[in-house]
Amino acid sequence: MNVQSFSFFYAVLALACWAGTAAIVIGALVRRFGNPDAFAESRAQLGNVALPLAWFIALVTTLGSLYYSRVQGYVPCELCWYQRICLYPWSVILGIAAWRRDAAIKIYAIPVLCISIVISAYHSWIQWFPPSTGTSFCTADAPCTTKFVNEFDFVTLPFMALSAAVFMIALLLASDPSGSDFEITEEVEVIA
Repeated sequence: MNVQSFSFFYAVLALACWAGTAAIVIGALVRRFGNPDAFAESRAQLGNVALPLAWFIALVTTLGSLYYSRVQGYVPCELCWYQRICLYPWSVILGIAAWRRDAAIKIYAIPVLCISIVISAYHSWIQWFPPSTGTSFCTADAPCTTKFVNEFDFVTLPFMALSAAVFMIALLLASDPSGSDFEITEEVEVIA
């Protein structure tokens, strides 16, 4: 697969993340302000797969990022590194949480993903509307305004990271708290 096809595929995935987020938000609003029983079966099914799907999004995001930097040789800027710091660990941590069915991971994941959203949104902004004076993050070796990917004239690498982080938060919020039934039990033999 060449880089143009790979970029197009990842851009479509980014847009799918926004569509998934919109569906989750609309479903939540309908249940909150309309019929509380609406989408009950769909909500239950989503709650069961939300955590593994959030892990899968984190894994795909990490692998895509590594492809662009390690295979294609795109030099990540400082803002790209901050986004990676916020996203890469979840490809492992959410995998463990999904395996253990530990929906309580959202308490730890959502704040870090919110930081990623702020960084990605700012990075997307300066790529779409480059400042005339530059930014404090830009360097000559890895300028933050360089668009290595620009699918559909707005889907850039930071926009892809933003899309993944937003969808992961929506999935974590939709994850089923009753699915966190993993318990560590120990049998202790009392010697008397």
